[in-house]
Amino acid sequence: MSTPEVTRPRRPRTWPQLEGARRKPSEYEVVTHHVSYHFDRSPGPFDLDVSTPVNRWYLRHREGSPLRVPDWNAFRDPRKLTYRAYVEQQSRREAYLDSVVDRYESEAHRRELSPEWVALLSRTYLTSRYSCHVLQMAAMYLASMAPSSYVTNCAEFQAADEMRRIQRIAYRAASLGADHDPALRDPATARAIWEDDPAWQPLRECLERMLVAYDWGEAFVALNLCVKPAHDAVLIDALADAAAAAGDEELALTLGDFGLDSERCAQWSGALAAFAVEAEPANAEPIDAWTAAWRPRAEAAVAPLRELLAA
Repeated sequence: MSTPEVTRPRRPRTWPQLEGARRKPSEYEVVTHHVSYHFDRSPGPFDLDVSTPVNRWYLRHREGSPLRVPDWNAFRDPRKLTYRAYVEQQSRREAYLDSVVDRYESEAHRRELSPEWVALLSRTYLTSRYSCHVLQMAAMYLASMAPSSYVTNCAEFQAADEMRRIQRIAYRAASLGADHDPALRDPATARAIWEDDPAWQPLRECLERMLVAYDWGEAFVALNLCVKPAHDAVLIDALADAAAAAGDEELALTLGDFGLDSERCAQWSGALAAFAVEAEPANAEPIDAWTAAWRPRAEAAVAPLRELLAA
């Protein structure tokens, strides 16, 4: 009598990119892991002659950065945001802001704002479309230079946050122009303030200098650990307090929503800095050096705007 052959159940295989994890990857990992294929490739990041400008740029400012860890793909966004989750989340937030706009438009709230407050909004909030554009540009540079798709996704969502903010500023400029001074609807009004108002020039200089911090590590520290926190502390937090005091509830609620994006940026940025130091303790030195250079510069840059709002 023959013995029946015993077949063992086949062990399900995990995704090859995470074979060592011996577990089923999450949706977040499937759509994020090692998408940035061009980091740390030999002889160059891209399939071009290694001497081409784009390869030399990345080799110098990314692979050549003093901020290094053995495996950048080990970093995880604390919120594990995917594109799908981000879009769904921000869609709900936009619906909320639309409801805020509809409420205060129907109550003719904007027409009751004082001329002094509208003038201050013109000098601060409406002009911040330009500073937010710089933050968006810097975030996209960081996304393009990041050594891991886990970092790239965080930076790209951050850039999208800034564009969302800019769109809301533009809408408020149009509505204030309709209810108060038509010149507020003209971007040239805000541009003249951005280029000539003494209160903006220190921040404008700081932001423009930040755009030429080409090393990806310095770009990250300058933007996310120094300049953006200082910028948002004034043009979200302090401005929201001033709006509430001036009776501009619409703006106070809008800025409160922007603050949620700023908090998410601070969370993943702090997590990335902590990850870099934990993975390679020597990273504390360049992070500390860049922070020592950029934080005082950022704080001094926003000081005139803070004084303007406190007056």
